[in-house]
Parts: sequence; C-alpha cells; structure tokens
Amino acid sequence: QVQLVESGGGLVQPGGSLRLSCTASGRTVSSYTIGWFRQAPGKEREFVAAITRSGSTTRYADSVMGRFTISRDNAKNTVSLQMNRLKPEDTAVYYCATDSYGISTKRTTYEYWGQGTQVTVSS
Repeated sequence: QVQLVESGGGLVQPGGSLRLSCTASGRTVSSYTIGWFRQAPGKEREFVAAITRSGSTTRYADSVMGRFTISRDNAKNTVSLQMNRLKPEDTAVYYCATDSYGISTKRTTYEYWGQGTQVTVSS
C-alpha cells in the first residue's frame, strides 16, 4: 500500500504559477504511473496529467496542454505538477493518484489517492 500527500496549493492571481508536489510513502513512487486530477465545486473529478514510471511518457488534458508540466523524481519519491499561466477555471482541489497498469485518464483506474490540495486562482 502507498500513501500520497499533495502540497503546494494556494491562492494565486490569474497568469501566475504554482508548483504542486505529490510525495509517496509506504511504497516507492517509481512503482506506479502517477496522475493528477482536480475537482471544482459542483463538478466531477477530472483528469489533468499523468506520467509513467520511468517518466518517458506523459499525458495531459486539452485544457492544460502547454501550460502545465508533470515531472517526477523517483529518487525523492516525488511527482510534481508545474502550473503556469493559471486561469480562474483552474480553481479546484488537486489530487494525485496511482495507476498500476498504464497511463489512464479515467478516474476509476486509479487505486490510491491523496487528500488533495486547494488551488485558487483569483484576483
């Protein structure tokens, strides 16, 4: 079993940047594809980005392509999400999660989840 903890959320103005981190304990993060999802109030949890075990393959939602970058440092047991040019519609709770089988965009494929970190984009 693995425990995930997200950090780095906060309040930022439109056009600003934040860097989220997902740190694992219990098992090494290198055992999994790691995905980031987000959930805004009143909306379903949606896929944001994912990265395979080696970091060789990444996937992004169309809404964040070119603005967000996912990366991993297996030595530090951490996966990061660099978010640039943030928009008010990026406001949500951001979660990281593990995928043992591939690099899915489907929430139901992911097994273990963190508690989330709030990102608020507002002037």
